[in-house]
Amino acid sequence: MSKSILEVRDLCVAYGKVEALHDANIRVGEGQIVTVIGPNGAGKTTMLSAIMGLLDSHGELEFDGKLRLAPEVEDMVAAGMNLVPEKRELFGEMSVQDNLLLGGFQRYRSGKRDQAETMEEVYGLFPRLKERREQMAGTLSGGERQMLAVGRALMAKPRLLMLDEPSLGLAPLIVREIFRIITELRRRGVSILLVEQNARAALQVADYAYVLETGEISMEGPAQQLADDPRVIEAYLGLGGKHQDMLST
Repeated sequence: MSKSILEVRDLCVAYGKVEALHDANIRVGEGQIVTVIGPNGAGKTTMLSAIMGLLDSHGELEFDGKLRLAPEVEDMVAAGMNLVPEKRELFGEMSVQDNLLLGGFQRYRSGKRDQAETMEEVYGLFPRLKERREQMAGTLSGGERQMLAVGRALMAKPRLLMLDEPSLGLAPLIVREIFRIITELRRRGVSILLVEQNARAALQVADYAYVLETGEISMEGPAQQLADDPRVIEAYLGLGGKHQDMLST
C-alpha cells in the first residue's frame, strides 16, 4: 500500500441546515489516481471544494503528513495541492501564456524561479497550448480551455491535482486526450483525485474508486473491482452504456 498523500476523515459540509456531505472518508496514496463517481448533486464538487479550503467543513484532513483542521486555499496551494474546477475559471481576456504564468504566481512569490522551465513542461504535455500561446483564452475551444485549466494548475507544481469533471461537455476524441494526459501525469509522479461523471472512463484510469451518493460514500474499492460490480454497472455503466463506451474508447 503506497504512502498516503491525502487522508480525509469524517468530512462534513452543511449549507445552512442541509448536510451536503456526511462523514466522508477518503484516501489518496502517493502516485495514485483515485476517482469519486456518483450521480449529479451527490456532493462530489462540495467534497473537492471543502478539501481545497473553499468551503467551511468539519472533520480531519491530513495532507502530506500534516494535519490541517481548517484548510485555507493559499496554504493548500503552497503545500502542493491544486484544484481544476468544473467551470475552469480562466481569464478570457488574457493570453494562454499569461493564464499559465498566473498559475505559477504563488511559487514565484515564494522565491522559486522555475516558471519558464515549468511552462515548457506544460507545453510538452499540451502542444496545442504552445501553438496558441498568444491567443486570448476566451477564444479557445472547450477542449483547449480544459487543457489550459489543467496546464495552469500544473504551473504550481502540485503533488496532488484534484480534477472536477474534466470531461464535461467535451467531444469523445478530446475526452480520450484528457484521460491520456491524466495517466501521463501519474507516470510523472503527480497524485490525482478525480471527480467524474463519465464513470467508465474514470474507472479505467483509476487505481481506487469511491461512489458518493446523497452526501455519503456508499461503496469503495480498487477501481477494477468496482467496474465489475453489478451495482455499479447497473447504476453507472449499464444505462446509456453505449454512450459511456463511446466516451471511454
